[in-house]
Amino acid sequence: MQDTMTTGMHDVDLPRGGDFAPEIAGLETQFDIIRYMRRITQIFGFRTFLICSIPAIDVERLSTATVISNMPAELLNKYDSLSTLRFSTGVRRLRETTMPFEITLKEWEQEGGKPASAADYIAMLRENGIFQANYFPVHDAEGGRGAVIFMGPEVDLPMTAAMELQMIAIHVYNRLAEIGSVWKSANTALSEREIQCLSWTAAGKTSAEIAGILGLSEHTVNHYLNHVTKKLDAVNRTQAVVKAMKKGYIS
Repeated sequence: MQDTMTTGMHDVDLPRGGDFAPEIAGLETQFDIIRYMRRITQIFGFRTFLICSIPAIDVERLSTATVISNMPAELLNKYDSLSTLRFSTGVRRLRETTMPFEITLKEWEQEGGKPASAADYIAMLRENGIFQANYFPVHDAEGGRGAVIFMGPEVDLPMTAAMELQMIAIHVYNRLAEIGSVWKSANTALSEREIQCLSWTAAGKTSAEIAGILGLSEHTVNHYLNHVTKKLDAVNRTQAVVKAMKKGYIS
């Protein structure tokens, strides 16, 4: 019987066997990978994704371990502000296993050891349609461990889909390492919007023009560009674009 994860999927949309490998190998920047992962996330019925290195025990913020993600910024900020990493079941299991696994919001909510403030974050997850996280442990050629995490509705992921996603996760993580992953450089994680604004800036667009392209206000575009300039330790937007190109965020 077809479950809700595969309902609405078309065979032509689904990766098959090793067909995805050449496409992933052809991705040239982290922004390319973000767009690819966003498409895979939608195809398999999830809402959002996050790729990270596995945080060390003394790391307190998930954002410092995040490589790329389209997870809403407010969710990630709330996660870090509550120090959720300290009582994360998912991160604890990532340190203990190399096998894929899933955790439902219901299961995590019923576990003890969380502060009362965690209820606010759980409510935000529900508002964003996130009721389950599927974790795919991965590692790069040098042995660095990480995870590709898909989040969305609570469903039973078919074995065939899980196998497809595991292989995609392995190829994507290694491609990130090949093009210059952020965890090997300056521990700088850029959001999808920041990369988009930088890309259009590199194309010669003004803040007003970028605002029109992305459907944002000019003030918001300036905020993203100013923020990403600081993240990259650049003196101005031009230098930020150059640094972003060198790090593989944009081409």
